Amino acid sequence: MKAVRLEGVGSIALREVGKPSAGPDDLLVRIEACGVCGTDRHLFHGEFPCTPPVTPGHEFSGIVEAIGTAVSGFSVGDRVTGDPNIACGRCPHCHAGRVNLCHNLVAIGIRRDGGFADYVVLPQKQAFLLPKDLNPTHGAFCEPLGCCLHGVDLAQIKPGSSVAVLGGGVIGLLTVQLARLAGATTIILSTRQASRRALAKELGATATVDPSACDIIDTVVGPSGLLPGGVDVVFECAGVRETVEQSMRLARAGGTIVVVGVTPQGMKAEFEPFDLLFRELKVLGSFLNPFTHRRAADLIASGAIEIDKLISRQVTLEEAVAVIASPPAPGEVKVLVVPR
Repeated sequence: MKAVRLEGVGSIALREVGKPSAGPDDLLVRIEACGVCGTDRHLFHGEFPCTPPVTPGHEFSGIVEAIGTAVSGFSVGDRVTGDPNIACGRCPHCHAGRVNLCHNLVAIGIRRDGGFADYVVLPQKQAFLLPKDLNPTHGAFCEPLGCCLHGVDLAQIKPGSSVAVLGGGVIGLLTVQLARLAGATTIILSTRQASRRALAKELGATATVDPSACDIIDTVVGPSGLLPGGVDVVFECAGVRETVEQSMRLARAGGTIVVVGVTPQGMKAEFEPFDLLFRELKVLGSFLNPFTHRRAADLIASGAIEIDKLISRQVTLEEAVAVIASPPAPGEVKVLVVPR
């Protein structure tokens, strides 16, 4: 079969490799779609730990082609989505129910072969059924939506709350939709790209800000800003120093900041501990998707989340190599790799 292989930092290529087979507890899944994530680009640049050579791709869905001898609850022909984060179930974090912090976490597409290929092997405990009539491309959004759900769970948004989302990529735009569903009445999205600002308003943002054209702090929380008292919940979804630092200044006293964006490993950001203390800010990291993948799949199947508007383009495995090795194109939200 064909597979995109990350062979080292800055080294990625399409290769012919042996088609895998399902072990006793596994499903062999024929990939229908796999999303290109910012993390995939971090892997290429050596900014996120992984174990090359490896086939990246952790946002995937597809059709079950074969099942292992010990598998139950799945059949050949089922459409499934895969939770890529395999916890050991034995370490202290797993015993405490914090599987995303597992000491022995093995992620499909990072530490074992993933979905930028014709087929992937998926442990049955990581597989979730999708409706057979679901648009095949929509299942690839379950993993990023699951990550956003975890962030929204941590934020504990109350009906009537105000929310700011910094970053207009797929994570930011999914978070806008979840904040709307959670009952937030003011949802402000900040991004430099006009097309993403327009899309955010279609998806539920009540206001948008271009941080390259104004002082975002003054525009949002200044005396004559959109929310002079500050924002109840700020989601950092861009993964850059500037937005991490902005989030601290946008939150109201007693407010919550949730860092969802993946920053390059080693990046530093500045804040004032005095400000953190005297405004009693709550700063939370939101890592992965603990126990949210099923909910994400159900939300997507229900049609409550707009997916089609988030798909910028679909590419082949041959084209995926250049996409992963390049920065996102202007206005791009989500590129899907569709092997066939």
